[in-house]
Amino acid sequence: MNAEALFIPYHQPAVSSGEMEKRVDDFYNVLNQRRSIRHFSEKPVDQAIIEQLILTAGTAPSGAHMQPWTFCAVQDPVIKQKIRAAAEEEEYRNYHGRMDAEWINDLKPLATDWHKPFLETAPWLIIVFRQSYGAQDSGKKQHYYVQESVGIACGFLIAAIHQAGLVTLTHTPSPMQFLGDVLGRPKNEKPFLLLPVGFPADNALVPDLKRKTLGEIAVIY
Repeated sequence: MNAEALFIPYHQPAVSSGEMEKRVDDFYNVLNQRRSIRHFSEKPVDQAIIEQLILTAGTAPSGAHMQPWTFCAVQDPVIKQKIRAAAEEEEYRNYHGRMDAEWINDLKPLATDWHKPFLETAPWLIIVFRQSYGAQDSGKKQHYYVQESVGIACGFLIAAIHQAGLVTLTHTPSPMQFLGDVLGRPKNEKPFLLLPVGFPADNALVPDLKRKTLGEIAVIY
């Protein structure tokens, strides 16, 4: 053991097998109701809720505990408008030349296109940046497993958003560097994911999709 490492005792409350089964069933049933939403209400969401969601995302594991992420929460309507304009410009190019026919065909069941009004309608946008390296006064600090670490944190964040009674959408306008430009982020931060966050509109609709069964996604040895 590294003599310089500081360790503290870990205690987890004992859970009976019956309680464990109930917990996993309850958690599955909650998350199985999660859907990607493109129709948002303008109903406000308190900033304290957004901050707590980000803190929850920050509990995710990361390579060498470098926590290589930055979560930018945007409610300013002017900034949201700038993000929407830049995102739609990139998305228009995607739908009119960048994406091949198969990709566009696979998107048809979702009835999505280059118009992204939710980027202004949703009360909050959370833009997740991955830190390719740490920026310190002494120079660059190496980060490890950045993509994996930030991806896991995003999973925590999406689950927390749903648990809070809110909805979101994983939006990845490509290329996404305009997000760093609009928000003035440092060059060691690269856009990873954009999540509009809020309540669903009263008339929100979602595609009638089915999730794969356990037998289709798991192999038990």
